[in-house]
Amino acid sequence: ILINHDVVAKRYLHVSTVLNKTQAARYRPKPRILQPLTYEMANPPHHIAVRKSWNSWNTSNIKDGNRSSETAVEDVFIRNFIKGTWHALFGSEIIIKRQHNLIRIAGIVLRKVPPVKVYFLIGYTEYILSCWLHCPVKMEIVTANQKNDIIYKVI
Repeated sequence: ILINHDVVAKRYLHVSTVLNKTQAARYRPKPRILQPLTYEMANPPHHIAVRKSWNSWNTSNIKDGNRSSETAVEDVFIRNFIKGTWHALFGSEIIIKRQHNLIRIAGIVLRKVPPVKVYFLIGYTEYILSCWLHCPVKMEIVTANQKNDIIYKVI
């Protein structure tokens, strides 16, 4: 079998800084578009554990930790459940902290609904997640008047 070497596609690896302009989890300014950033969004990823903290706190991701994959799936489930239950009420990222058998969920909620409904949503979320995850769940909520109160910086 004859192979024409001129037709064979060649692949090259480029590692120059000109071609590698993108960085993960960094918000860059865009022309003619103002981007409001919260405190967590304004700090780059290399400042985790210095200026900001992780969005999920657990010890199962360390080497030989128990339930690492189950914990990651549960965190995604908790975030999706809260985004659906508290529709357009969370103004910040959802923080999940695991301590032994207790799951604590924290975040900033906007004051769009009356306090009675917020208390109902807290109780409903804690009860349903406790039943599904078979461990106690506590909500730690801080309220803000508007979305503009959460903005740390505009780029």
